[in-house]
Amino acid sequence: MEHHSSPSLMSSRALPLSQTAPPMLRGSMAPRPWGQPQPATAAPVIEAAPWEKAAQRRRRALMFSTLVATALATTVLARSQPALAESGWHWLHMGLFALLFAWVSAGCVTAVMGFWVTLHGDPHAMSRQGTGLQPISADAKTALIMPICNENVATVVAGLRATCESLAASGALRLFDVFLLSDSSDPAVRAEEQRAWAQLRERFAGQGRIHYRWRARRTKKKAGNVADFCRRWGRLYRYMVVLDADSVMSGDCLLSLVRLMEAHPSAGIMQAAPQACGHDTLHARAQQFAGRVTGRLFTAGMQYWQLGEAHYWGHNAIIRVEPFMKHCGLAPLNGQPVMSHDFVEAALMRRAGYHVWLVHDLQGSYEQQPPHLLAELQRDRRWCGGNLQNARLIREPGLHPVHRAMLLTGAMAYASAPLWLLYVGLGAVLWMNGGNDSFVPPGGFGIGVLGLWTGTIAMLVLPRVLGVLAVLLKGEQSQFGGTAALLGSTLVEAGMSVLQAPLRMAAHTVFVIGALVEKFAGLKLEWKSPPREASDVSWREAAASFALPGTAVLGLCALLAALQPSTLLWIAPMALPLLLAVPITVFSSRVKLGARLREARLLLIPEETRAPTVLRRAWTYALSPAA
Repeated sequence: MEHHSSPSLMSSRALPLSQTAPPMLRGSMAPRPWGQPQPATAAPVIEAAPWEKAAQRRRRALMFSTLVATALATTVLARSQPALAESGWHWLHMGLFALLFAWVSAGCVTAVMGFWVTLHGDPHAMSRQGTGLQPISADAKTALIMPICNENVATVVAGLRATCESLAASGALRLFDVFLLSDSSDPAVRAEEQRAWAQLRERFAGQGRIHYRWRARRTKKKAGNVADFCRRWGRLYRYMVVLDADSVMSGDCLLSLVRLMEAHPSAGIMQAAPQACGHDTLHARAQQFAGRVTGRLFTAGMQYWQLGEAHYWGHNAIIRVEPFMKHCGLAPLNGQPVMSHDFVEAALMRRAGYHVWLVHDLQGSYEQQPPHLLAELQRDRRWCGGNLQNARLIREPGLHPVHRAMLLTGAMAYASAPLWLLYVGLGAVLWMNGGNDSFVPPGGFGIGVLGLWTGTIAMLVLPRVLGVLAVLLKGEQSQFGGTAALLGSTLVEAGMSVLQAPLRMAAHTVFVIGALVEKFAGLKLEWKSPPREASDVSWREAAASFALPGTAVLGLCALLAALQPSTLLWIAPMALPLLLAVPITVFSSRVKLGARLREARLLLIPEETRAPTVLRRAWTYALSPAA
């Protein structure tokens, strides 16, 4: 029996583990060294399942479409600049164009696939509609775990309390054991965590079990926190649902995940696509809106060609504990812990023979966006280092091709930024050396460089157009404030994206270079969670981040204006936002500006027009912790 401690007895000193958590049942989660070949097995050869055959066809279609579009565009570019054909710089420029156009094309084709799935469905997809309401077996014990580290306790506990109340309302909290797994180093934060945990236990006494564990040594960050839980208590549970510090999940969503896992014994991980919501800053509201209109097409499109070999986002997902402990231990990579663990764990789970699914139509899974651009970039710096590190595992023996591709695309998501800058820089050099005379190809071939830029921009815009069209065709515009509000919101979000994209590109370039310097110089990346609470960015903070890049761009523009003014046309789409980076960052962080747009019914998302109960309660508890 657990000891019920009074909040008044709490202190910054950690409570004994016996008072806060169930008795341990030790288990092993030993990682296998990287680079070792898969052990030979005598498993029978099983004919590919229908979904696997469908996935192969869809991946071929994705590759074929991407290659054809890239080959056509690259041919047009080559024939548009015959005067530069003898230049080695020209061929480097062509190679960069082909690589980057293929990157854009693959994203566009994925969005088109998602548009089709959104309207017509997918018979091979993992769907919430297949769960039914069958009772869950008593031995399907599930742990609901939330790893935290120096977080705002009131916000964290608000989301966890709302999630537990939603489970309790469905009568299913008794099927879950809830664990608050703390890595917090601040004694005052730990004391607050313990008080909040005691209040949660009192709130749900007789309905469910709420546990708390503090780790004195924070090894391997979040992945180490989860692995520590698995070694201590993993053998007690068939499944675990991993939450992030800002996660909120409904009881129906959690029960659907358990039922899907029970119905599919070969599934190792099922990821519920989290919907972003919760902040009122202009930046966060634009990102939330984009995720609900355009982002869902990319999510559905990825599910379309990944199917049972999807990726794992690290939270708001259910995991089969036994194979996770056996196969997903993470050995150090070149002496460093694996920083971005989720893609790697999905790849290892699939290598072990279990499937990884993304359930894109499962409602009731929520998270928060970073409140402003600086917080987003702080998060991206961590992700950049982790994804570049994961690229070393592309040749790891036994991984399935689709997960090798996911490791590559994860790295490319950040490496593309310096490649774009290099492409633009080389284009400016070639322009100054005669490339500006080659817009119209000889013999009237067709479209030339301007046409290619137009086509590239069209491929970037098409997912937004399809996202709006999907909303209209499904009759969901009322959830976004109506048709006029939907169209106006799309224009606002697109304008925000145009202004912020060069800032992200410049920042990601710095991150990539910094990650390479850290690798070769032996420096250590600070892995610190970004702020989750909304706060206006000051002019000083924005200037500290973007004044230097803005000054450098201004100097470059002055130099180009003196040498060849027409070159400024080539770099203007990137240069202007960088020159205005400080005011863009400051104004997009303003809560009042985001609130005014909300009052004008712009950038609305369905959770704001009709908020689910679990979200309303989470927001209420976050604003009034004593409620």
